[in-house]
Amino acid sequence: MFVRAFATLAVTGVLCSMSVVLADDIEPGLWKTTTRVDTGGGVIGPPRESRKCLTPDETRDLAKTFSPVSRTINSECAPLESSLVGGNLKWKLVCKGQLDMELTGDFTFDKPRHYTATVTSKAAMAGMPVANSKTMLEAEWISECP
Repeated sequence: MFVRAFATLAVTGVLCSMSVVLADDIEPGLWKTTTRVDTGGGVIGPPRESRKCLTPDETRDLAKTFSPVSRTINSECAPLESSLVGGNLKWKLVCKGQLDMELTGDFTFDKPRHYTATVTSKAAMAGMPVANSKTMLEAEWISECP
């Protein structure tokens, strides 16, 4: 039980450290993001909404704004693999050590005021799976920043 909670917190920590991702044609302003998490077995939790103001600088630097930042203890992460082709950003982060973790992201920027994404998280300790989830995001531009 403790191991599962620790791994879930570690994976959540990496996910929470990710900024909202924006492509060159995404507008700065106040964005509403609806998040749904599938923790396995097809059970999807209730949607959660969040809002964040994105500056012009954040919307110009896709790699910095949308990529995860690894903050692990007793694990080493390989360099982030990423590619941006058209309006699609894909990235992968793999960490090995006390907690083995693999995060993948697949973002689709279909309109200047809308995008969708899927982030998959897998984690194991001592070879035993402790987390396996898929987070689905849908974001829409709401207004100029207050």
